Amino acid sequence: MEARVLIVARDDALAGPLADGLDRLGWRTITARGPYAAIAALADLQIEAAIVDVASGNEDALGYAKRLKAACAPRRLPVIAIGEPGDGIEAHGFDLVLSPPLHPAQAVLRLESLVRLAVAEEEFELRLETFSDRGRRLDMPEGDPTPFRILAVGEPAPQFLALSNVLQRSGAEVVGAFTAYTAFDYLHERAFDAVVLWAGETPQEAMSIAAGMRRNTRLFHIPALLYMQAGSQLTLSEAYHRGISDVASPETPESETARRVTELARSYRRQTAIRRALEKARSSGLMDAATGLFTRDLFAAHLMRLASAARLRNRPLSVCVLRVAERPEVSIARSGGWLDRAIPQIGSMVGRLVRVEDTAARLGPELFALALPATPLGAARAAGERIAAVISCTAFEAGEGKAPFVVEFDIGVAEIKPGDNPALALEQAAYRAAQREAS
Repeated sequence: MEARVLIVARDDALAGPLADGLDRLGWRTITARGPYAAIAALADLQIEAAIVDVASGNEDALGYAKRLKAACAPRRLPVIAIGEPGDGIEAHGFDLVLSPPLHPAQAVLRLESLVRLAVAEEEFELRLETFSDRGRRLDMPEGDPTPFRILAVGEPAPQFLALSNVLQRSGAEVVGAFTAYTAFDYLHERAFDAVVLWAGETPQEAMSIAAGMRRNTRLFHIPALLYMQAGSQLTLSEAYHRGISDVASPETPESETARRVTELARSYRRQTAIRRALEKARSSGLMDAATGLFTRDLFAAHLMRLASAARLRNRPLSVCVLRVAERPEVSIARSGGWLDRAIPQIGSMVGRLVRVEDTAARLGPELFALALPATPLGAARAAGERIAAVISCTAFEAGEGKAPFVVEFDIGVAEIKPGDNPALALEQAAYRAAQREAS
């Protein structure tokens, strides 16, 4: 398994435990003691993100972010600093500053978010070129200039009120909710950039809110900071594994906690802007009219560009083909025209179930394809199986007096290696889907 995360640290005081924890969580690491070793690792490996230990007092480390990013270009490399927010670190090009010690589970949450954002930004650049070739111009990501909107949930304890006041003085809009019911009412009615949860005497309620957010597709990406009372029985590991983005305690100065909340909100807004820009491509007039997916020709052109970019960026790229499986009830629905009526809904579901950085296309009447950037073969297969499983749980109308029918998919996957012909890889994936149907 190849390393995914580069840790740059002059000693193992902070980096050692972090590397061990990330390795156990599936984010294999490699450690470099200085910039030259770090740049060599970036040249040889498919590194997805870097973490720089600034807290250990290495002043030169402040300049590492820009050097590491430049060494990876045109691949976008998220760089996280371990240091104290507010010490001027943000001005040195780091994507996020996290206070030491950095818990591995907390690091994984931020890494997943930042890596996806980097891939989405790369995808937007490529779509600009593909759509421009066809005379369409995509809207650029629009930053939201309004104050950050923070939802503060919990009992009005003095420390919690003090944090809310600091956030308001920094220019954020803070809305208070005393119960989980009120919190979810606000979350469904308004848009928030971050949520602060006060654990207090009943951390279970705060954790239930975090879990509820992670189960909701619209709220999933909103970061949540847990303000945990001293002596709480809830461990940091439990909090991070249950969806908390960051943890603070009453011993942490309110000014630092407020900076950390602001960092989370700023990162979330950046993600939201690029996600909306990519979603607007559906209204470009180039998409398949029935499903809103890429047409066959548009997909072919974009796949060529994706393959070229994957070579330059040293990223994996996979394609997945979903073919409506031949089943007796599907044959009956097809003969009655009911499958044709269901295809627009099925295609729309495929489009909603892929990540925003993925490209979904309709290649034929009952054939769909996915281009999955920064995705190796195994993960691509898992993505296709997940989409197929969700759609197979949906019943489609088959006419009056007839039982609804369900649609299953035969799935074929191929990874496009450097030098491979993308069209042949797509044909290979389609052939594998057809072979599954034949078997």
